[in-house]
Amino acid sequence: MNAPSLDDDVILHVEAVTKVYPGTVALKEVNFGVRRGAVNVLVGENGAGKSTLMKIIAGAEQPSTGRLILDGTPIELASSAQALRHGIGIVFQELNLFPNLTIAENVFIAHEITRGGIDIDADAQCRKVCELLKRLELDVSPDTLVEDLRIGQQQLVEIAKALAHDARILILDEPTSALSAAEVDVLFQVIADLKSQGVAIVYISHRLEELIRIGDYITVLRDGRITGHQPMAQVDVPWIVRQMVGRDTKDFSRPVGHERGGEVLTVRDVSLPHKGAGLLVDHVSLSLHAGEIVGIYGLMGAGRSELFECILGCHPHATGDIMLDGKSLNDKPIAKRVAAGLALIPEDRKADALLPILSIGSNMTLSSLADFARGFHIQTQREQGSITSYIRDLAIKVADWRLPVSSLSGGNQQKVIIARAVMTAPKVLLMDEPSRGIDVGAKADIFKVMRDLAVKGLGILFVTSDLEEVMALSDRILVMSNGRVTAEFDAADATQDALVAASAIGHRVEHSPTDERAAA
Repeated sequence: MNAPSLDDDVILHVEAVTKVYPGTVALKEVNFGVRRGAVNVLVGENGAGKSTLMKIIAGAEQPSTGRLILDGTPIELASSAQALRHGIGIVFQELNLFPNLTIAENVFIAHEITRGGIDIDADAQCRKVCELLKRLELDVSPDTLVEDLRIGQQQLVEIAKALAHDARILILDEPTSALSAAEVDVLFQVIADLKSQGVAIVYISHRLEELIRIGDYITVLRDGRITGHQPMAQVDVPWIVRQMVGRDTKDFSRPVGHERGGEVLTVRDVSLPHKGAGLLVDHVSLSLHAGEIVGIYGLMGAGRSELFECILGCHPHATGDIMLDGKSLNDKPIAKRVAAGLALIPEDRKADALLPILSIGSNMTLSSLADFARGFHIQTQREQGSITSYIRDLAIKVADWRLPVSSLSGGNQQKVIIARAVMTAPKVLLMDEPSRGIDVGAKADIFKVMRDLAVKGLGILFVTSDLEEVMALSDRILVMSNGRVTAEFDAADATQDALVAASAIGHRVEHSPTDERAAA
C-alpha cells in the first residue's frame, strides 16, 4: 500500500518499514502516517504486527529496513529514552511499573525532578503528580504504593507517566483494557484535551465500537501488512473486521444439545476482609455444574478477582466454605487445590502467569511436567507431541515453540496460559478476563475452546466486564457489585440493561422467568 502523502498534518512518517525476527517476518514494507491533533487508530488481530510497529516508533525496537521521518527529517531511535527526547511517549499494554515504589516515584522514574542536579525534589514531584491525577480523576495520594492500586488505577498511572513528559506523539496500546466505564470516559476527555493541544495520538484497541467513537483515522494491519487506511467517518465495524481477518466476524452463538452434569463447585458465604475496613468479598455464594459455563459480570473493584483468589486459597484469612466435587477445600493450600482439580487463568498474564525467559513450550507444560516424567527424566517426545497438539488446537500463531514466550503477541500468550491450565486436566477452570487485549479472531478461538471443554464436562467460571462476551458465552450469569452477588440470570433471560443496572447496586436482586411473567 502506498505511503500517506507528505502533508503538514502528518508529524511522523513510517516509510517502508520491515522487521524480521528469527523465524518470522513481523512487518513487511509498512507505510504509516501519524497525524498531529488527531487520534490515529491502529487495529489488527493478535500477531498482526501492531505492537512491533509501536515499539519501533517508540525506540524499543529498530527496523530491519525502512526509516522514520519526524517533522520532515529522518531519525534513528536507538532507545525509548531517545524517542522520549524527540517527544514520542508510549503506554504499553503490559504495565511497566515498580509495585514497591509510590505513584510519584513511578511517574518520574529515571526522569526525576532535582534541586540543582544534586538531590530529588520530592515535593515538586508530588505537586506535579497531584495535577496529573486530578486531570485523570484518580482520587489517590501520590505517596500511595503502586502495589496497593487496582489494575485499572495502575493503567491510569502509566498514562500519567506519559503525560508528565509532554509528549508530542502519545502511543496508547490497549489503554482501556483494565478500565471501568467511568475511567474510560475520563481517558477520552484527556485525549480530547491533548488533541486540542496538537498532540498526535496513536491508539490501539480491540474494542471496535470504542475505536469508532474515539478515532479520526484508522489503519488496519494483517499478517504484518497494511490492508486498509481510511478516515474513521468513512468506515463501520464490519469494514474493520473484514480488513482485520479477511472475512466477516465469526459466529459466537451458543451450541445446542449440551446438558450440564452434577454440581462440581460450591461456594458458600465466602468473605474477604479489606486491609482497612469493610469486605472485598461480601458473603458470596454460588454453584457451578460440570459442563456449565457461568459468567460473572461486574466493573473493576466489584470483588470478582478477589473471589477467584479466595476459591484458589490465596487468602488464608478469608472465611466461608469451598467444595470441589462435594469435598471441602477449606484449609488446603493452593497446590493441593490445584491438584484436586482447580485451575486459574489470571487477569494479569505478565505478572501472574508467564515466565518470559522460558520457551513457549516450557510455559505450556510447566504445570504438568509430572505427566511427562519417567523417573528423573522427561519424555521429550511425548512432551513435544502434546505441545504441538495444543498449538494446533488453540490456533496459536508461532514460528517455533522453542522461541521465548515473550516473542508472542498478547493474544497468543493468553492461549499459551490456557493450554497450560487445560494440560492439568482440571475439573473447574477459573478464567479472569480471558479475552483481555485479544482481537475478535483470537476471541472466537478461545470461546470455541471454552465451549469444547464444557462439552467434555469441564465446569468454567469466568469473569468479564464485556457485556456482549458474558451474554454470548454464558449458560448462567452472575453480577457482582461492591463485593456482593447482586443478581443472577439464566442466559436466555438476561438483557444488557438488566446487567448494567445490577452492576451499579449494592444488594442482591432476585430474577427469574416466573417473577417476570407474574409482573406481566
